Amino acid sequence: MSLTNAKTYGGIGAILSLLGGFIPRVGSLVTLLGLVLLLFAVKEIADEIEREDIFRDYLVGVILRFGALIVLILALVLAIGFAVLKGAPFKGMEEGFEGMRRLIAPILIGALLAWILFVLGTYYTKKSYEKISSEVQVDTFKTVGFLYFVGGILLIALGIGLLVLLIGKILEIVAYFSLPESIKKEEVSEKVGG
Repeated sequence: MSLTNAKTYGGIGAILSLLGGFIPRVGSLVTLLGLVLLLFAVKEIADEIEREDIFRDYLVGVILRFGALIVLILALVLAIGFAVLKGAPFKGMEEGFEGMRRLIAPILIGALLAWILFVLGTYYTKKSYEKISSEVQVDTFKTVGFLYFVGGILLIALGIGLLVLLIGKILEIVAYFSLPESIKKEEVSEKVGG
């Protein structure tokens, strides 16, 4: 059973999704392309080892992390929209803390909801990578999943969480390029049957 396509898609996808954050203007598109390639890679692995739960967990993780981004953007837009409509905090000191509260409260609530969704998303990614690790015998996947999950939790402490996620992202590249070219059908059937 060949994992060559998964190795290529995953390696390139992980690189693009990492580099996209550092490229001005088209970085979002590069990151999105990388994410699509990672989805293809996980789907290839799941199909080859006949474990659809691997892809399902990964897809749920991606959807939850994307949902976190949408919630955060909506919170920012709503907070700014309400502030502009009410004229606060731009009226000067007339409303004082009340105007600032109306601006900051929705952002904080949205950020908390986004963080919860992001942590749930990293948990599902962790589950998927742990299963991949046990099936293809590449322990780096397990480490990547753990780092994503811990990084997601620590995202509250912005700098630490981002650093852990960055390390996880770099190791994700290593994990995909460490995939074997193929695995024997008997190995997979023994694990599924046993």
